[in-house]
Amino acid sequence: MSIWINIGIPAIIIIFFAGVRIIRPIEKGVVERLGKYIKTVDQGFHWIIPIIDRMTRVNTTERMVDVQPQTVITRDKLNAIVDAVVYYQIKDVVKSVYNVDDHKSQLTSLARTTLRAVVGKMSLTEANENRDDINLKVEQVLDKETDSYGVEVLRVEIQKIEPPEDVQEAMNKVVKAEQEKISAMDLATAVETKADGERRAEIKRAEGQRQGEILRAQGESQAIVMVADAKAAEIKVVNEALTKYFKSDAQLYKKLETTAESLKNGTKLVLDSNSKVMNIISDVAGVPIPIKTGKK
Repeated sequence: MSIWINIGIPAIIIIFFAGVRIIRPIEKGVVERLGKYIKTVDQGFHWIIPIIDRMTRVNTTERMVDVQPQTVITRDKLNAIVDAVVYYQIKDVVKSVYNVDDHKSQLTSLARTTLRAVVGKMSLTEANENRDDINLKVEQVLDKETDSYGVEVLRVEIQKIEPPEDVQEAMNKVVKAEQEKISAMDLATAVETKADGERRAEIKRAEGQRQGEILRAQGESQAIVMVADAKAAEIKVVNEALTKYFKSDAQLYKKLETTAESLKNGTKLVLDSNSKVMNIISDVAGVPIPIKTGKK
């Protein structure tokens, strides 16, 4: 009896530990019993029946596949070396175990084929300028094709698209010429802008000078008009006075008119202090005319 106990207890302990399975947080376990799928288990401690049960661990973290560089013929018949990487994650562990033998190798092969198909429809220049479009198209195709694998393609990144050396050298020359052209155009624009600014400044200065001359001429014209108006007013006052005092004496009126013209032209006259003309001139001016008397 003691022999069976000594044999049975160690056997039970061995069988127990043989069936212990620990699943990490980044894994899931697929359990089979006698070759038949039973269940999928999450992280933590699990126990299966040794020999009868079998557990397959599946990593569910984000993973990367490096698509090895390959030569792709573009639409313009050039050989371009294309290199890319694919990031994916297991979403359905059952499909990833039973629907594909090796999802990683399958995904790599599918990515290479898809890259050749997408890049082959573009020219070399288009492929270099539209890498984001290539990434998106390849990602969409891979995500659709790998759905049966239980795999979700997260993103695709083109690492390089390299043309042959002679083509690359020619492209570099074209780019350099374009840069020189842009630089020359910028310089020409700057010179033109400077010349235009100087021309506008000259126009502004000329307009300022012209406006100043116009204002001076207007001022002089107004001064001449004012002087003429003042003289006309003087003549009018004299004429009114002549008309007032000499309505009935035409001869005296004529003398006074002659006197007014002489005064207007600055002519000196000698008049009799007792004459009516002297009295009228004194009356019009509002100031008595002094009379010099001679003394011996």
